[in-house]
Amino acid sequence: MIMYAEMKSLTEMKSLIIKRPGGDVEFIKKAILSKRKSYKSEEIHARRWWILAVLCLALMIVMIDNTVLNVALPTLSRELKASSSHLQWMVDAYSLIFAGLLFTMGAIGDRYGRKGILQVGLVVFGLTSAYTAFMADSAIAVIVARGVMGLSAAMIMPATLSILTNVFPPKERAKAVGIWAGVVGVGVAIGPVLGGYLLNHFSWHSVFTINIPIVIVCLLVAGMLVPRTADPSHANIDLFGGVLSTVGLVALVYAIIEAPHNGWLSGETLLVAAVSVVILSVFIWWQLRAEHPMLDVRLFKNRSFGISSLTLGLVFFAMFGIFFSFSLFLQLIRGYSPLDSAIRMLPIAGVLAFAAPMSTVLTKKFGKRKIVSGGLLTVALGVFILSTVGIASSYMHLVAGMVTMALGMGLAMSPTTDLLMSSVPKARAGMGSAMNDTARELGGALGVAVLGSLLASQYASKISGSLSNLPDTVRDTAEKSLAGALAMGQQIGGATGSQVVTAAQNAWMSGFHRSLLIGVVIIASAAVVAFWGLPDVADDHHVHQVGGFEDGKEDKKSSKKLIAKA
Repeated sequence: MIMYAEMKSLTEMKSLIIKRPGGDVEFIKKAILSKRKSYKSEEIHARRWWILAVLCLALMIVMIDNTVLNVALPTLSRELKASSSHLQWMVDAYSLIFAGLLFTMGAIGDRYGRKGILQVGLVVFGLTSAYTAFMADSAIAVIVARGVMGLSAAMIMPATLSILTNVFPPKERAKAVGIWAGVVGVGVAIGPVLGGYLLNHFSWHSVFTINIPIVIVCLLVAGMLVPRTADPSHANIDLFGGVLSTVGLVALVYAIIEAPHNGWLSGETLLVAAVSVVILSVFIWWQLRAEHPMLDVRLFKNRSFGISSLTLGLVFFAMFGIFFSFSLFLQLIRGYSPLDSAIRMLPIAGVLAFAAPMSTVLTKKFGKRKIVSGGLLTVALGVFILSTVGIASSYMHLVAGMVTMALGMGLAMSPTTDLLMSSVPKARAGMGSAMNDTARELGGALGVAVLGSLLASQYASKISGSLSNLPDTVRDTAEKSLAGALAMGQQIGGATGSQVVTAAQNAWMSGFHRSLLIGVVIIASAAVVAFWGLPDVADDHHVHQVGGFEDGKEDKKSSKKLIAKA
């Protein structure tokens, strides 16, 4: 009796089929396809760390572009004569389109191939960067370009994580996700530093020019190394669900972004928020009915999926909210330039780069539940330390808070991402990645909006009482913003000017402390939820794990021919 398991190649299988025309055809079919898939899997496994490197490089572009433009806003305002509204939309257009299209692009990647959508995203990102760097000459042009870059970012980011999930076996996935998560944090942190350095030496166009060579390298290396993966069932795209998710998420993010300016209880904010809730409710209803849902909302019953999504959102709530207020503290209270401020925040990037991969080692020893909840408590402790910072505090006091906070973020991000992705079939990795990315984007937008609003309301309340003896014009200007108050104080000069500056700084610090303390409560509460709800180990066995490698089409055709002969 011939042992099929001992066959070494497709040639041997072909020989066997010819010799045994009446043999076990079905078994031979499975053996041929299994052998082809085995060859392809071995090749991919051998180059998996190089694949991770190019995925991280692509991801780095997306995350840097999330924050790099912030330091260029004053320059853009001056050279393009951009209004405050224009500047806001240069930043928000990217985040709005990015968040709104994540589910749609994740589903397209699952259906048509993640490598393909990654490459398309890189091409669009590179071409748009080139247009902005060499041709854009107005604020509107930059805003439109940023929106298109948000579209391409929505193609790139989910693809990187879903490819990673398919390439790495479960025992190594946590380590790979740790590196991936570290790149996310580092990209967010070094964006302002890179932007500040470029602006100190070149024009504002350089902020976009830097993307072009990185995109070219990514495209060349990804073409050689990254495998094509997709959902082998090739389900049709849920077009109606895609429209609902896009419109609903865009409306929700828009309401969050605009709430601090329009007022949380203003008619516009409430209307847009209500529209988003209605549309997203219809989206959920539709997903429960759809044969191939874009987001399988039933997964939220799985604590690994639901609580991990919540945890990731709150980690980014803290990260973006603190980055926003802390950057203002360094520039307006301590008087540092944008570049100097960004450099002083670099310890956050360094600790994140260390802690995210290190979390993999710790979770093996203590379990994911303990590390995630402990990481969130560490974030809360770091934010609490920052809430005790005063106007004249030493830099080491700031470093203590930043390092503690970044350590906790690094520990919490990687295990929660791994738990979320482990709860989703590999064939639908794009959906899991989109949920991961959406939680991050919504959390970040909420962090800036909520903590920023709390800070602003406390500031306005405090300063109005401190300047009651001054003219209305002075008081009105001071109440609008800290920057306006400081400029007014310098313009007035003398004792009155000094009074305005001191009152504004004290009022702002009061709002700063209050917003951070509220952040401490929110993050500590999330730690309790994580400890209660998350498992200690990722469960890779309760879902149907099919990777769906599509590389090696010639081998596949050969296999079909052999099967036909059988």
